[in-house]
Amino acid sequence: MSDEENISTPDTNEQPDAGAPTPSDEPDPVAVLRAQRDDAQRLADTFKDQLLRKAAEFENYRRRIESENAAVIRNANESLLLSLVPVVDDFARSLQAGKDVRDCEALYAGVELIQAKFLKVLERYGVVPFESAGKPFDVGFHDALLQMPRADMPPHMVVQEVERGYMLFDRVLRHAKVIVSSSPETPEDAHGQA
Repeated sequence: MSDEENISTPDTNEQPDAGAPTPSDEPDPVAVLRAQRDDAQRLADTFKDQLLRKAAEFENYRRRIESENAAVIRNANESLLLSLVPVVDDFARSLQAGKDVRDCEALYAGVELIQAKFLKVLERYGVVPFESAGKPFDVGFHDALLQMPRADMPPHMVVQEVERGYMLFDRVLRHAKVIVSSSPETPEDAHGQA
């Protein structure tokens, strides 16, 4: 045997290992990437479609909510206003009665009844007046219009209520406009200013 015969030649009849990949079994990397790209594109198209639908649904929802809110705001005070209409009717009847009959006492009594009715309507909606006269001045409840020197009361007390204040439940709706006491002038103050 020669050296050339000792070199083994591959046996063409041998079967390849079942576990070893062959060139024909390996997927084409370009084809794999194209398939992944196509899958990703389909997924992106699906998400884009879902996004556009959700955006349209949200826009419709936003318009509907804005419309409903506008209707709520327009009609929010309907029950309050409906409660005030009878008070206006009472004022009209009082004015008519005052025109026909010149009885001031009856007219005054009628207006007092209307005021009481009106205050009850306000109270039903949480609006109540608060008293200020004789109480200490408080910027949280009062607006001082002027100070009046008073010897009969300490300084910074509400002497007179010019315009009544109102609470809406637990907060001030309108501050009371008041006149506040100050220390009386002494003769020395009068001479010092002259």
